[in-house]
Amino acid sequence: MIRTALYAGSFDPVTNGHLDVIRQACRLVSNLVIAIGVHPGKAPMFSPDERAELLRATCGPLAQAESTELTIVTFDDLAVTAARRVGASVFIRGLRDGTDLDYEMQLAGMNGAMAPEVQTVFLPASTGVRPITATLVRQIAAMGGDVSPFVPPAVAERLNQRFGRS
Repeated sequence: MIRTALYAGSFDPVTNGHLDVIRQACRLVSNLVIAIGVHPGKAPMFSPDERAELLRATCGPLAQAESTELTIVTFDDLAVTAARRVGASVFIRGLRDGTDLDYEMQLAGMNGAMAPEVQTVFLPASTGVRPITATLVRQIAAMGGDVSPFVPPAVAERLNQRFGRS
């Protein structure tokens, strides 16, 4: 059975935690759509095109290894609307800890009320990536810290370029 899943987020930047969830998701579905949320009220570090480029470069090989079709899209509306637009029957959500679970359960409940045909699947983060957040990665990079343990090499390189380091 061909099953399409939507994994939505800001991916600003894509982290090793995101890759962990994507690797797990690729084992479960035939088609994975990574949906980059674009919100006019936020000022992201990377443009949607830059984030899409980094996602393709870092996630493409993961999807290929699992024979999963990977698509990268942007959306500026509700995730349920984006899921319907791409024909997804599954939402993929990563969980790092109990705080994530509380929030994600609320989100799953609301999404389920709006789009009962789309099932939410929670994927637990692997132990080594649980503390990683894109927000912390941005802060560490901005303050001159080494983010290489937390992001793929292409992302670390892009962050170093962004902050004038080589």
